[in-house]
Amino acid sequence: MTGCTSTESTATDGSKVELVKSGKLTTCTHLPYEPFQSRQDNKIVGFDVDLVDLVAKELKVTQEIVDTPFEGIQTGEDLNARKCDVAAAGMTITPVREENLDFSAPYFDATQALVTKKGSSYDSLASLKGKKLGVQQGTTGEEYAKKNGKGVETVQFEDVALLLTAVKTGQVDAAVNDNGVLFEYVRKNPDTEVTAEFETGEQYGVGVRTGNDALRKEIDKVIKAARSDGRYDEIYKKWFPAAPKK
Repeated sequence: MTGCTSTESTATDGSKVELVKSGKLTTCTHLPYEPFQSRQDNKIVGFDVDLVDLVAKELKVTQEIVDTPFEGIQTGEDLNARKCDVAAAGMTITPVREENLDFSAPYFDATQALVTKKGSSYDSLASLKGKKLGVQQGTTGEEYAKKNGKGVETVQFEDVALLLTAVKTGQVDAAVNDNGVLFEYVRKNPDTEVTAEFETGEQYGVGVRTGNDALRKEIDKVIKAARSDGRYDEIYKKWFPAAPKK
């Protein structure tokens, strides 16, 4: 592609990993998605950020984060345009997404959940018949709600911050999103609560450009090593109250 440059970094096995910027592992993400990625004190932090930092360290580079709309991440457009090397955005591995980008080994288990104002009577999609249910555009939560929420009016929001604000202000009666994000939100917002979880059996992966096997394999090695040597547990405990499932 005209105007694009690339540099190389050496992986742990001596192979060459192509990077879009010299000395940087560039990550596309979509803010905010706390606790996976969010801006705190003018710095982007979170579970995904710490995990990708481990990969950058192995490549002897530093991570640079680009905040970009989720649509460009999940379609692989940002990766194909060399906007970034990896996509780390609390993103579920799905067959549709696998058509557009390659994924690392799974690094986080997730499921969909329902959040409401505290004390509401909404504890299932069925209980929301005739009501408004907030969803984040382009997510597996939106897919789940539209497939299973018969008689429910879904209302789209571009990001999770707008979605959760809509719950608090009564713009929607409830919202569906990933459980890890919602439990962190209600912990900080005690006037809300998670009233149901839906066993969707999802797993997050780090995305790379289709065919970028050298970088994908390096990410897999780092995830495997971090799980075995305790670094994964340390990161998990930093951002979540319970130890990770084995």
